[in-house]
Amino acid sequence: MTKYQIHGGRPLHGTIEISGAKNAAVAIIPAALMVDGVCRIENIPQISDVTLILQILRELGADVKTVNKNTVDVDCSHIRNRQVPYDLARKIRASYYLVGALLGRFGWAEVPLPGGCDLGGRPIDQHIKGFVAMGAEVDVRNGLICAQVPGGGRLAGGQVYLDMVSVGATMNIMLAATLANGMTVIENAAKEPHIVDLANFLNSMGADIMGAGTDVIKIRGVERLSGGAYSIIPDQIEAGTYMAAVAAAGGEVLIKNVIPKHLDCITAKLVEMGVDVEEQDDAVLVRRDGPISRVNVKTMPYPGFPTDMQPQIAAVLCLAQGTSVLTEGVWENRYRYVDEFRRMGAHIQVDGKVAVIEGVEQLTGAPVHACDLRAGAAMVIAGLSAHGVTEVDGIYHIERGYETLVEKLSAVGADIRTIVVPDEEAPAQVG
Repeated sequence: MTKYQIHGGRPLHGTIEISGAKNAAVAIIPAALMVDGVCRIENIPQISDVTLILQILRELGADVKTVNKNTVDVDCSHIRNRQVPYDLARKIRASYYLVGALLGRFGWAEVPLPGGCDLGGRPIDQHIKGFVAMGAEVDVRNGLICAQVPGGGRLAGGQVYLDMVSVGATMNIMLAATLANGMTVIENAAKEPHIVDLANFLNSMGADIMGAGTDVIKIRGVERLSGGAYSIIPDQIEAGTYMAAVAAAGGEVLIKNVIPKHLDCITAKLVEMGVDVEEQDDAVLVRRDGPISRVNVKTMPYPGFPTDMQPQIAAVLCLAQGTSVLTEGVWENRYRYVDEFRRMGAHIQVDGKVAVIEGVEQLTGAPVHACDLRAGAAMVIAGLSAHGVTEVDGIYHIERGYETLVEKLSAVGADIRTIVVPDEEAPAQVG
């Protein structure tokens, strides 16, 4: 068993460079399936989710060449297999983007139902609604999403109104519509930065997509996409996580390679809490040496406060003066980490989607478990601020979305390292 061991109570000082956006990369790499020719994708984060997606493409017959640690050349001209391997797809949520890409290019896709973090309420009905509106027949059976265009050929443009704002459905429908016959209109579309990034990637390869970043996206289908080069945007959530780490542990850190505009919703809350945030061209300087003030936070689709930052901001609010109210506006099952915070001395009460956090003077180190990706990041933040030693297990969740987290934090003065516990010492899990 591999864990992070953190000796807390050290302020952070120095510079952290942000990697490419996980949520953009896991959609852009499947989008390469639709391109006739070589795609050079740059600024790819070195995380396990990306490794899995690239492995799936290789299994499908793509030629994937590593140019350097953050750049790959992907050639999907000679895809020979359209059945996505079950054992790989079930490990990652974003495997559902393969449905849109394969259906768009070949008019046929068979993809295992996705895995990833269990946050509750993540049905794919809106994705299916979009595919059906474009003329596909979709059936979910035996753990597989089976989609095809009757009689073969291409999808047809269609009108899609999403019943709820869904990032995954917006991106998946956009993928499928790129090579469809005619115009597809997505209404009530999500507006996240990684949706704009996917649209920019597809457009740079020859697609005709307008309105990404607004709630109406129009995709005029094209005959083919051609190869080219594209660099993925910086990761908004990774940047926000390190901003929260400075807020909790104190200190001053320059966070480089960011798009400050994407961080506005996070910056606003941290400033309200008494953290100094100075925006620069492609960086933010985050400083905290005084007390943390209580705030109320509600997660919402972009440009609101991101649900993927909810556990991390909760870690900071555990140390705030007064009582904060945290409301989850997106997922149903995002408070599973609360018991772990309580082990460290946090005072949190949860009722449905609302958590009431009564700030404490100090958290105390304890053994804790990362129950999902962002909760794992929150455990690290809590450990950095806590008195004593915190050990975080389940770190494979964290490594799905954070590149070289230990190295980046160590470089700014954190006492954090990866330790390996022999299997016989690891406690047996019941159930």
